[in-house]
This record gives sequence, structure tokens and C-alpha cells, in this order.
Amino acid sequence: MKVEVLYVAACPSHPEAVKLVRSVLAAQGVVTEIHEVLVRDEEMANELRFLGSPTIRINGRDVAAESEEPRSYALSCRLYRGSKQIGLPPAEMVQRAVIEAGKGIRL
Repeated sequence: MKVEVLYVAACPSHPEAVKLVRSVLAAQGVVTEIHEVLVRDEEMANELRFLGSPTIRINGRDVAAESEEPRSYALSCRLYRGSKQIGLPPAEMVQRAVIEAGKGIRL
């Protein structure tokens, strides 16, 4: 299972996003590396289809289903619909994405 956390350098939510992903992976018994990707400029944001910081992807798919809709990409902060924490997706959203990916090494 490929897990990525894309972020901009000044993102205050980046460390918490990584902790959230680690927690969900552990709860699901998934052992895999978390790739932290620093998005450096607008060109990179466009190439990566970056929706804001932090963006969490499991096997290349954004954990937020609504993100599949076309939109513009930019170096910006990200808000997740239904989240109680600013800048982080709900844990259930990450959990659902991990379960749907259904691959990886189990403990």
C-alpha cells in the first residue's frame, strides 16, 4: 500500500496529519511506509494535482472522495468537509480509504 502525505513547508497541520495516518494504519494492522512529499512550487502543485496542505493519498487516491472532481491546484491550506479539526480529515475518512485500498502487509 502506498501512503503519501503531501504538504507545503509552512503547514501547521502536516505533523498531525502524519500522526493521524500512522494511527489509522496501526489500528487497521497495516505496515507500510508513509511518504512525506514537500510541494515546493505551483508547477509541482499542478503536476501532483495538489489540493492543499495536507493532502493524504492512499494508493494514489485522495482520502476525500469529493476531491476526484476537477479543480485548480495551488500552494494553499486545505480544509476537509465534516472535520472537527482544522486542516485534518476525519479519522473515519482515512480509515475508509485504507480499508478500500485493501492491500498491504498485515501484522
